[in-house]
Amino acid sequence: MTSVVIADDQVLVRHGLRLILELAGFEVVAEAADGAEAVAAVAAHGPDVVLMDLRMPVMDGVEATRRIVEDTGGRTRVLALTTFDTDQHVLDVLRAGAAGFLLKDVTSDGLSDAIRRAVAGEPVLAPSVLARVLDHFAARPPEQSSPSSPPPGLRELSDRELEVLGRIGAGLSNMEIAADLVISMATVKTHVRHILAKLDVRDRAQAIVVAHDAGLRHDPTRSARGA
Repeated sequence: MTSVVIADDQVLVRHGLRLILELAGFEVVAEAADGAEAVAAVAAHGPDVVLMDLRMPVMDGVEATRRIVEDTGGRTRVLALTTFDTDQHVLDVLRAGAAGFLLKDVTSDGLSDAIRRAVAGEPVLAPSVLARVLDHFAARPPEQSSPSSPPPGLRELSDRELEVLGRIGAGLSNMEIAADLVISMATVKTHVRHILAKLDVRDRAQAIVVAHDAGLRHDPTRSARGA
């Protein structure tokens, strides 16, 4: 049974999430009211997944995520919970090592599916939500952001791999990348595997951060326009 820790400073939110998850067959091993409690709960229970609110007292979700990922070596997958209209720390929590993020209006089925995908090592980044987030950050003046330096492995990517990375950063799925570049799904998967290895990143979520920090911006509408 997949084990989960719920971290949110609102009691009703925690209880609601617990009810949803337990009905879906997950084991909620602990609840945390702030980031420090979340870090302690992970150390005590070693859960598979943490649902992490980003705005909490004592220690926020970004710092808690960073510590959990470091302490567990990424074995515990962190899914950030955010309200997009008020929370602007999505890229920060991805840089901290989160496996993905969910909006708090996610459906019960969507939440369950996201947890299963996270445990399976798949990205939990809805393309439509990701596009909104990247548009939001792209619109910010450079001085308002503090991107980390792209990893040295970026220089090892081939031109085709850079093209694929740019499309990953734009939120395209493997199927969409294959159609856009007119290559097979198998070829896309091979490119993605090589990209993750060369960049020394754990998953697609981390690759998205690298693409953003490196300024690799792919306009999904450009190919459609034939530009």
